[in-house]
Amino acid sequence: MASTVSAYSEKLMEMSVLSLICSCLHSKPHPQTLGLFEDMEVKSLNKRISGQAFEVILKSPTDLSPDRPQSLSLAAHKKEPSLGELQKKLEAAEERRRSQEKQILKQLAEKREHEKEVLNKAQEVNNNYSKMAEEKLNQKMEVSSENRTARLSALKQRMREKELHAAEVRRNKELQSELSG
Repeated sequence: MASTVSAYSEKLMEMSVLSLICSCLHSKPHPQTLGLFEDMEVKSLNKRISGQAFEVILKSPTDLSPDRPQSLSLAAHKKEPSLGELQKKLEAAEERRRSQEKQILKQLAEKREHEKEVLNKAQEVNNNYSKMAEEKLNQKMEVSSENRTARLSALKQRMREKELHAAEVRRNKELQSELSG
Protein backbone atom coordinates (compact mmCIF):
# COMPACT_ATOMS: atom_id res chain seq x y z
CA MET A 1 0.00 0.00 0.00
CA ALA A 2 2.78 2.42 0.92
CA SER A 3 4.70 1.56 -2.26
CA THR A 4 1.58 2.17 -4.36
CA VAL A 5 1.03 5.56 -2.73
CA SER A 6 4.64 6.57 -3.25
CA ALA A 7 4.48 5.44 -6.90
CA TYR A 8 1.37 7.53 -7.49
CA SER A 9 2.90 10.56 -5.82
CA GLU A 10 6.03 10.23 -8.00
CA LYS A 11 3.87 9.97 -11.11
CA LEU A 12 1.92 13.05 -10.10
CA MET A 13 5.17 14.97 -9.58
CA GLU A 14 6.39 13.83 -13.02
CA MET A 15 3.07 14.83 -14.51
CA SER A 16 3.18 18.35 -13.11
CA VAL A 17 6.71 18.83 -14.42
CA LEU A 18 5.59 17.39 -17.76
CA SER A 19 2.61 19.75 -17.96
CA LEU A 20 4.88 22.69 -17.10
CA ILE A 21 7.31 21.79 -19.89
CA CYS A 22 4.49 21.23 -22.37
CA SER A 23 2.83 24.54 -21.52
CA CYS A 24 6.11 26.36 -22.08
CA LEU A 25 6.86 24.69 -25.42
CA HIS A 26 3.38 24.58 -26.94
CA SER A 27 1.11 27.59 -27.14
CA LYS A 28 -1.89 25.49 -28.15
CA PRO A 29 -4.04 23.96 -25.37
CA HIS A 30 -3.34 20.47 -23.98
CA PRO A 31 -5.21 17.55 -25.42
CA GLN A 32 -7.89 16.05 -23.18
CA THR A 33 -5.66 13.15 -22.07
CA LEU A 34 -2.26 14.22 -20.82
CA GLY A 35 -0.73 10.88 -20.07
CA LEU A 36 -1.46 7.18 -20.09
CA PHE A 37 0.39 5.13 -17.56
CA GLU A 38 0.09 1.37 -17.13
CA ASP A 39 -2.37 1.58 -14.24
CA MET A 40 -3.78 5.13 -14.45
CA GLU A 41 -4.92 7.80 -16.89
CA VAL A 42 -4.52 11.54 -16.39
CA LYS A 43 -6.99 13.99 -17.98
CA SER A 44 -6.83 17.74 -17.94
CA LEU A 45 -9.86 19.63 -16.73
CA ASN A 46 -10.77 23.22 -17.61
CA LYS A 47 -8.14 25.80 -16.73
CA ARG A 48 -9.01 27.87 -13.74
CA ILE A 49 -7.85 31.22 -12.47
CA SER A 50 -6.12 29.51 -9.58
CA GLY A 51 -4.27 27.04 -11.85
CA GLN A 52 -4.62 23.86 -13.82
CA ALA A 53 -6.85 20.97 -12.58
CA PHE A 54 -6.26 17.31 -13.39
CA GLU A 55 -8.38 14.19 -13.10
CA VAL A 56 -6.53 10.99 -12.24
CA ILE A 57 -8.40 7.79 -13.22
CA LEU A 58 -7.08 4.54 -11.78
CA LYS A 59 -7.60 1.44 -13.90
CA SER A 60 -9.02 -1.71 -12.38
CA PRO A 61 -6.70 -4.74 -12.07
CA THR A 62 -8.44 -6.45 -15.02
CA ASP A 63 -7.66 -3.46 -17.31
CA LEU A 64 -3.92 -3.79 -16.77
CA SER A 65 -1.66 -4.86 -19.57
CA PRO A 66 -1.26 -8.62 -20.08
CA ASP A 67 2.56 -8.51 -19.88
CA ARG A 68 2.38 -7.38 -16.26
CA PRO A 69 2.03 -10.28 -13.78
CA GLN A 70 -1.38 -10.24 -12.14
CA SER A 71 -2.15 -11.49 -8.67
CA LEU A 72 -5.40 -13.08 -9.87
CA SER A 73 -3.62 -15.36 -12.33
CA LEU A 74 -1.24 -16.49 -9.57
CA ALA A 75 -4.17 -17.64 -7.46
CA ALA A 76 -5.48 -19.79 -10.33
CA HIS A 77 -2.13 -21.61 -10.68
CA LYS A 78 -1.94 -22.42 -6.99
CA LYS A 79 -1.44 -26.11 -6.33
CA GLU A 80 -4.07 -28.19 -4.57
CA PRO A 81 -3.47 -28.56 -0.81
CA SER A 82 -2.41 -31.99 0.37
CA LEU A 83 -4.48 -34.24 2.61
CA GLY A 84 -2.15 -33.51 5.55
CA GLU A 85 -2.53 -29.75 5.09
CA LEU A 86 -6.31 -30.08 4.89
CA GLN A 87 -6.29 -32.24 8.02
CA LYS A 88 -4.18 -29.65 9.86
CA LYS A 89 -6.54 -26.88 8.79
CA LEU A 90 -9.56 -28.89 9.93
CA GLU A 91 -7.92 -29.63 13.28
CA ALA A 92 -7.02 -25.97 13.74
CA ALA A 93 -10.59 -24.95 12.88
CA GLU A 94 -11.96 -27.53 15.33
CA GLU A 95 -9.60 -26.24 18.04
CA ARG A 96 -10.72 -22.66 17.36
CA ARG A 97 -14.35 -23.76 17.58
CA ARG A 98 -13.71 -25.56 20.88
CA SER A 99 -11.86 -22.60 22.36
CA GLN A 100 -14.64 -20.27 21.22
CA GLU A 101 -17.24 -22.57 22.82
CA LYS A 102 -15.21 -22.66 26.03
CA GLN A 103 -14.99 -18.90 26.04
CA ILE A 104 -18.73 -18.53 25.46
CA LEU A 105 -19.48 -21.05 28.23
CA LYS A 106 -17.09 -19.22 30.54
CA GLN A 107 -18.80 -15.90 29.79
CA LEU A 108 -22.21 -17.46 30.39
CA ALA A 109 -21.02 -18.94 33.71
CA GLU A 110 -19.65 -15.56 34.77
CA LYS A 111 -22.91 -13.92 33.77
CA ARG A 112 -24.94 -16.47 35.78
CA GLU A 113 -22.63 -16.01 38.77
CA HIS A 114 -23.09 -12.25 38.54
CA GLU A 115 -26.87 -12.68 38.31
CA LYS A 116 -26.80 -14.91 41.41
CA GLU A 117 -24.73 -12.34 43.29
CA VAL A 118 -27.13 -9.58 42.30
CA LEU A 119 -30.15 -11.67 43.35
CA ASN A 120 -28.51 -12.57 46.68
CA LYS A 121 -27.66 -8.95 47.34
CA ALA A 122 -31.20 -7.86 46.45
CA GLN A 123 -32.64 -10.55 48.72
CA GLU A 124 -30.30 -9.50 51.53
CA VAL A 125 -31.33 -5.86 51.12
CA ASN A 126 -34.98 -6.92 51.09
CA ASN A 127 -34.50 -9.02 54.25
CA ASN A 128 -32.72 -6.15 56.00
CA TYR A 129 -35.52 -3.80 55.03
CA SER A 130 -38.13 -6.27 56.28
CA LYS A 131 -36.29 -6.69 59.59
CA MET A 132 -35.96 -2.94 60.05
CA ALA A 133 -39.63 -2.41 59.18
CA GLU A 134 -40.66 -5.16 61.61
CA GLU A 135 -38.49 -3.68 64.38
CA LYS A 136 -39.93 -0.23 63.72
CA LEU A 137 -43.45 -1.63 63.81
CA ASN A 138 -42.76 -3.52 67.06
CA GLN A 139 -41.29 -0.39 68.60
CA LYS A 140 -44.34 1.66 67.55
CA MET A 141 -46.63 -1.03 68.96
CA GLU A 142 -44.74 -0.99 72.27
CA VAL A 143 -44.92 2.79 72.46
CA SER A 144 -48.61 2.69 71.55
CA SER A 145 -49.30 0.03 74.16
CA GLU A 146 -47.34 1.97 76.81
CA ASN A 147 -49.25 5.14 75.94
CA ARG A 148 -52.57 3.27 76.14
CA THR A 149 -51.77 1.76 79.56
CA ALA A 150 -50.60 5.17 80.76
CA ARG A 151 -53.84 6.81 79.57
CA LEU A 152 -55.94 4.06 81.16
CA SER A 153 -54.12 4.29 84.47
CA ALA A 154 -54.47 8.11 84.42
CA LEU A 155 -58.18 7.76 83.64
CA LYS A 156 -58.65 5.24 86.47
CA GLN A 157 -56.78 7.55 88.84
CA ARG A 158 -59.07 10.46 87.90
CA MET A 159 -62.13 8.27 88.33
CA ARG A 160 -60.94 7.25 91.83
CA GLU A 161 -60.30 10.86 92.69
CA LYS A 162 -63.80 11.80 91.45
CA GLU A 163 -65.34 8.97 93.46
CA LEU A 164 -63.44 10.06 96.56
CA HIS A 165 -64.49 13.66 95.99
CA ALA A 166 -68.11 12.59 95.38
CA ALA A 167 -68.04 10.48 98.57
CA GLU A 168 -66.62 13.40 100.51
CA VAL A 169 -69.24 15.75 99.07
CA ARG A 170 -72.01 13.26 100.07
CA ARG A 171 -70.61 13.00 103.60
CA ASN A 172 -70.40 16.75 103.88
CA LYS A 173 -73.97 17.03 102.59
CA GLU A 174 -75.19 14.44 105.08
CA LEU A 175 -73.39 16.22 107.90
CA GLN A 176 -74.94 19.54 106.88
CA SER A 177 -78.37 18.00 106.57
CA GLU A 178 -77.99 16.42 110.04
CA LEU A 179 -76.77 19.68 111.50
CA SER A 180 -79.47 21.73 109.88
CA GLY A 181 -82.15 19.40 110.59
